[in-house]
Amino acid sequence: MEQQPIIIKRKKVIAAGHHGGSWKVAFADFATAMMAFFLVLWLTATASPEQIKAVEGYFRDPVGFTEGGSPSPVDLEGSASVVNEASPNIEPGQIAISDNVVDTLSESLEQRRMEELFQELKQRIEENETLQEFKDQLLIDITDEGLRIQIVDRSGRPMFDSGKAELKYYSQEILFELAKTLGSVDNRLSITGHTDATPFGGRPGYTNWELSADRANTARRALVAGGVHAEQIARVVGLSDSVLLDQNEPTAPVNRRISIIVLNKKTVNSIHSSASAQGVPLIDLTVPSEEEQEKAMENLESGDWLKENAKPAPGELSW
Repeated sequence: MEQQPIIIKRKKVIAAGHHGGSWKVAFADFATAMMAFFLVLWLTATASPEQIKAVEGYFRDPVGFTEGGSPSPVDLEGSASVVNEASPNIEPGQIAISDNVVDTLSESLEQRRMEELFQELKQRIEENETLQEFKDQLLIDITDEGLRIQIVDRSGRPMFDSGKAELKYYSQEILFELAKTLGSVDNRLSITGHTDATPFGGRPGYTNWELSADRANTARRALVAGGVHAEQIARVVGLSDSVLLDQNEPTAPVNRRISIIVLNKKTVNSIHSSASAQGVPLIDLTVPSEEEQEKAMENLESGDWLKENAKPAPGELSW
């Protein structure tokens, strides 16, 4: 019997080839599509009905919407919406922003500058040896009028001698150091003098009203000498004891103080507008009467105006 030949079959195993990176591209496209999908969901959830309608109009007729509608149908907030419209008063290509938006942005920017100035003054107090020594007499805050700096008296360390308007040497140094920062800003300044409720008994006719006004004016001169521009001063006021810092203790030393306010633009405009003439005054005391004009002419012709006035007696008031 013939033997069958032995046949050996050898199978060659071939490893799977590399499929490349095409799946990564597909996955990236999928991730991008999902991100866009969730972005659309977020926009539609937060947008107003008017904004949704504007978006629908854009996708229905992009060309016509771009030519006749707003280029920013959806405002994501955080930035000003600028509308570029064609009107008889505005040429094509010009930007129209309402006055309210401009005022709001201006106030927001000025508030930010006040806060930056507040931080700058705090840092200067911490770094300056003179201000650091008297920092317990400096009160700084932001009010409706602007940034306010109050220099108050402390027990045993007053800004002025009792009943006088001359600065102590250390009070002058405080004002000089503050003037270096205040002189670098463009804002106008208001300076107010305050006293406590103790009545002034120095000389007849001179009260806490005159004393507080004189002290405010002394502080003004020191600030100008220290670097503040003279034209920066918008207001110098003496308020006596009408605005107490410590109302529970009217005679407390902290009530004797000088208040310096870096005025914001709104307050400056209010000061100017309140001082402007609103029509013809009912009584104008600046215009002399006919009798006063005749008397002045007689004095001019007679030469009486050359005579010196008699000096007031001691204790007599001279206005």
